[in-house]
Amino acid sequence: MEGKLTIGIIGLGYVGLPLARLFVEKGFFVYGIDIDAKKISALESHKSYLSEFSNAEIRGMFSKGNFSVSSSFERIANSDVVIICVPTPLDEQAEPDLSYVKSAVHSFLPYLRIGQLVVLESSTYPGTTEEELLPLLETSKLKVGKDISLVYSPERIDPGQPATDLSKIPKVLGGMTPHCAQYGRRVYESIFDQVVLVSSPKVAEMTKIVENCQRLVNISFINELAMLCDQMNIDIWEVIAAASTKPYGFMPYYPGPGVGGHCIPVDPLYLLWKARALQSDLKFIELSHQINEQMPAFVVQKVENALPKPLKDCKILAIGVTYKKDVNDIRESRALTVIEELTERGATVNFYDPHIEQVMINSQQLKRISLTKRNVQQHDCTLILTDHTGLPYQSIVSAAALVIDTRNATQYCKNNGNVILL
Repeated sequence: MEGKLTIGIIGLGYVGLPLARLFVEKGFFVYGIDIDAKKISALESHKSYLSEFSNAEIRGMFSKGNFSVSSSFERIANSDVVIICVPTPLDEQAEPDLSYVKSAVHSFLPYLRIGQLVVLESSTYPGTTEEELLPLLETSKLKVGKDISLVYSPERIDPGQPATDLSKIPKVLGGMTPHCAQYGRRVYESIFDQVVLVSSPKVAEMTKIVENCQRLVNISFINELAMLCDQMNIDIWEVIAAASTKPYGFMPYYPGPGVGGHCIPVDPLYLLWKARALQSDLKFIELSHQINEQMPAFVVQKVENALPKPLKDCKILAIGVTYKKDVNDIRESRALTVIEELTERGATVNFYDPHIEQVMINSQQLKRISLTKRNVQQHDCTLILTDHTGLPYQSIVSAAALVIDTRNATQYCKNNGNVILL
């Protein structure tokens, strides 16, 4: 873009920080804002808190002098574009919690000015931008579509993948007015290879939800098949591998201890809530959610069935506690749910994860142990819950008395007669 704009990004987590880096690399001046003082302190010290970023990469973001971070929203006054990348979790009733979004907007409202573009990237239900953000922004007396622009553009971050690949992922965008959409397109075309313009924020919001619903339904389907195959003494992994040889019409999905993170287990429930508000049912999502919730108990039962003595007399080593491989994110991690249930049933559980030093299990702090041959041998069972890249799976299989592998991480290991797959 001619005359580089100043970008304000609110929320420097798994979405906001990679996005900030893209803008910084393209020469934009970026204000990064986060109310988490620990994140701001880490960034100012050039230290990373995300698995996708090394300390050197954080240092590189500051090296050209066009990146600045703060917990103050005053910098929004100097920003041409305001991008909201804050969490949108579920509340205690498993309903949408937009408190972070609303709090962010209330915080920057005093600094909103004519000519700015406001973008919501946080995952949410269709209608949020129009029904919640628009009226909230217009309490500033600035009119959307006339004084300021408003768009929704869903994030498509894939945690565990290099942040530099983000620019190659097509960017969906929907504006409140044609002018809003064109403004947003010009901004995002400056950092993304392709911008996909849709007719409204609702369409963009629904696009994001559909992407994640599709994954939840298919993964839950394969998990249900895994439970059936277990009863029939059929290797579900062999079935998937064989089915994947079909050159058309089949896409492989893989079983596990349950889907975690934000996108897949949470976003579909936003749509389910919206559907219920319209007196409509989404039976596929309801059923898929139920199956996903059953998986930890299925894994625990499989462990119990495989052990030669009661759980209360057993020591179990859990490998991996993050919700997916090669990330340091434990949000909605079903691995933690499995460990909690094993502990509740009397087992002594230790864990190793290269990305996580400690976790809270049933209100108790559990610290990571070293992944040594001796430690593996001292446990009755080694339970692989997350298949992080680079772990010594052959050594684990060789040292363990019993391995229960929920991710097929040991598929290439030799002498794996002590391995039981999900």
